[in-house]
Amino acid sequence: MKTLSLLVLLLCSVILRANVLDPVPLWADGAPGALGKTEFDIPTLTPYLPEAAKATGAAIVICPGGGYGHLAVHEGRDYALYLNQHGVAGFVLRYRLGSHGYRHPVMLNDAARALRLVRVRAGEWKVDPKRVGVMGSSAGGHLASTLVTHFDAGKPDASDPVERQSSRPDVGVLCYAVISMGDANTHRGSRKNLLGENPPEDLVKLLSNELQVTKETPPCFIWHTWEDKGVKVENSLNFAAAMRRCSVPFDLHIYQQGRHGIGLADKEPFANPHPWAKDLVFWLKAQGFVK
Repeated sequence: MKTLSLLVLLLCSVILRANVLDPVPLWADGAPGALGKTEFDIPTLTPYLPEAAKATGAAIVICPGGGYGHLAVHEGRDYALYLNQHGVAGFVLRYRLGSHGYRHPVMLNDAARALRLVRVRAGEWKVDPKRVGVMGSSAGGHLASTLVTHFDAGKPDASDPVERQSSRPDVGVLCYAVISMGDANTHRGSRKNLLGENPPEDLVKLLSNELQVTKETPPCFIWHTWEDKGVKVENSLNFAAAMRRCSVPFDLHIYQQGRHGIGLADKEPFANPHPWAKDLVFWLKAQGFVK
C-alpha cells in the first residue's frame, strides 16, 4: 500500500510538470543595465502551461519572494503548478536582485517586461492577452504591488514589439506582501536591497505602494496573516484601504494563523493547501480567470 501511494504521488508530480517549458530570457540580446553575464544578470520567465483540456486562457506572472536578495522556489514553481490545476497558465519570473548589485527600477523593469512578453507571445502560449495578471509573495508581493501601481501603456512606435505592449496587469494577487517602504511598516531587508542603505524620502514615498493606488489600479486579491512576524499585516490592510478610497475592487483576507513565507503550506499535488489558495480560486472565477 505504501509503495502504491508513492507511485500515485510520483505520477501526480509528472502530470503537474508535464507542460513546463524552458526559461525564456526577457531580452534576447541581454537585459538593459546588466552588470554581468551570470544567471543573476539574465532575467527569465519560465512558462508552466496547463493541460489543453483544462486551460482557461488566463495567465499570471509570478514574482517569488526572498527580500529582494534571493528567490523562494515554493513561491514560484508551486504557485504555477497550483494555478495549472485550475486551468491558469503560470509564468515564474526570475528578476534581478539587490544582493547582486541591482536597485530600483531594475526589478520593476523586469516585471513590466515579463507582462509585455506574455502578451506579445500570447498566441504561442495559448493565452488571452487581456487576461494576464501578476502575483507575488513578500518582497515579490512588493514587486507585484509596484507593477499594479506603476504600469504604463507601452510605446506604440517602439521598434521592439514587446515594448509596444501595456504592462498593466488585469488582476493582482498579493500574498503577505511588503507594500510600504516607510519606517513604520516596511521590511528593512527588502528596502535595503531594493533602494540601498539610505534612500531619499521621495523614493521611499514613490515605492510605498499604498500611496500610489489610483482608480486605474486593477482589482486585487490580498491576503496576510495576523501572526506574521516577518512582514506586518498593516501592509495589506493599508493597501486595501487605499483601494477602497479609490473605488477599486479587491478581496481582502486576514487569517489568524500562518507564519511568514508559508506559501501554499502543502506539497504537490496540493490536496490540502492553506485556505487562501481555495479563496483565490473562488475570486479568480469571479474575474473570469477560472471556469
